[in-house]
Amino acid sequence: MNPPNAKEARWSPAARLDLAAVGLSTLCVLHCVALPVLVALMPVVGQAAQNELVHRVLVVLAVPVSLRVIWKTRPVNDNRLFVGAALLGLALLLLGAFVEAVSRFEEPVTIAGGVVLGSAHIWHWMRRCGRGGVHGLPVESEQR
Repeated sequence: MNPPNAKEARWSPAARLDLAAVGLSTLCVLHCVALPVLVALMPVVGQAAQNELVHRVLVVLAVPVSLRVIWKTRPVNDNRLFVGAALLGLALLLLGAFVEAVSRFEEPVTIAGGVVLGSAHIWHWMRRCGRGGVHGLPVESEQR
């Protein structure tokens, strides 16, 4: 696979949504990784970080963006890896944010979900913007 070329990148709506989803996933992972350090340094930030509303708002923002990208790419047969990974990442994020039974494992589940979802969107974006797609396959056409 050739690396994406920023000058030749097609900034379609789906590509912009992929990048937005990557940004949200990154924000989620940073939230989970950086906040323990901030908690040690600033007790006030620690109190705000423990609020479940923060986690739920991030997930509620990530879900529609990712689902929009999945919906736009759903008819393409060679997109199964992206769709599966994105849905798995979303499921893990939702599990960590909304299922009380996994509260003991909330942080690793949420980090795993963010990494899987972000990786799926990065792969999808690189595939769409790269020349010739993955393994020489043509880049799928986008639905309007």
